[in-house]
Amino acid sequence: MSPRVLKKMAALLLAAGFAAGVSAQEATLRLVSAFAENGIYVQRLQTWIQKFNAEGKGVLQINFIGGPKAIPSFEVGNAVKTGVVDMALNTGAFYTNVMPEADFLKLTRIPVAEQRRNGAFDAINKVWNDKGNMQYLARMVENQPFHIYLNKKIDKPDLAGLKVRITPVYRDFFQALNASVVTTAPGEVYTALERGVVDGYGWPIGGIFDLNWHERTKFRVDPGFYDAEVSLIMNLPAYRRLSEPQRAYLQKQLLALEGENGFWTRYAQEETARQEKAGIQAVKFDAATSKAFVDRAYQVGWAGAEKQSPEIAARFKALFSPSR
Repeated sequence: MSPRVLKKMAALLLAAGFAAGVSAQEATLRLVSAFAENGIYVQRLQTWIQKFNAEGKGVLQINFIGGPKAIPSFEVGNAVKTGVVDMALNTGAFYTNVMPEADFLKLTRIPVAEQRRNGAFDAINKVWNDKGNMQYLARMVENQPFHIYLNKKIDKPDLAGLKVRITPVYRDFFQALNASVVTTAPGEVYTALERGVVDGYGWPIGGIFDLNWHERTKFRVDPGFYDAEVSLIMNLPAYRRLSEPQRAYLQKQLLALEGENGFWTRYAQEETARQEKAGIQAVKFDAATSKAFVDRAYQVGWAGAEKQSPEIAARFKALFSPSR
């Protein structure tokens, strides 16, 4: 992290006057988002924070610092790890620089509630505690598949000759589809599309309207693949400093947040219809090709995970996959 960014973050925290709490019974947690404040993720998080603070007076409060203007998206993970902030709304793709295993979360194929029941959350936190100095708190987004969005139509799952914006989530998969890949922060994608720096990008089914990318998008490749992982993570020492009542209250509110995840299925349907209305055409393959396309995504994803951390990948794969 650059000295300029560190200085900026320190000034933000100092100016906001963050304290451990107004009393011995109440603590305040500093939370930052890796996503833009005008996006759907932060909008829903803000509603949750309001409820959290209203019901948590005298116990636990959350002070929302802001989005990427406060701390750049790809530096949020390190800010949590080092305790610059207490909590963050983030996705594993944005903090693989801190912990490469964060990218494995895209490969889950079972509901969040089942991940809690079958031990997946415990397995995740074993790794996050040991390697990232973090606590994995809650996954607040599910049923949001990724898609390939393009300005040029394709008739088969082959991206040869196309420059496509990526994050670590789908780097290996897009390269397996012969794409030339380009990494940029989300805030730079519109300009990259406008100037022809990229021919398309990967993104979940929802959210492109928040960023105005629909203005520069002509096609969406179906079917989707993987599941967008947007979660709350916390600095481990900060988590351990919480009293038992505070931790119990936090857990109660986290489960309530996940309990609202049914919203995302409806949202995906609405966004699909909205994209069609905006003139974005769906590129569809036949049934056999579609299945092979999705299977390839997971094969490539797990191959990358196994190469990165064989033991952790094997442990996660058993817990992230549907029971047979």
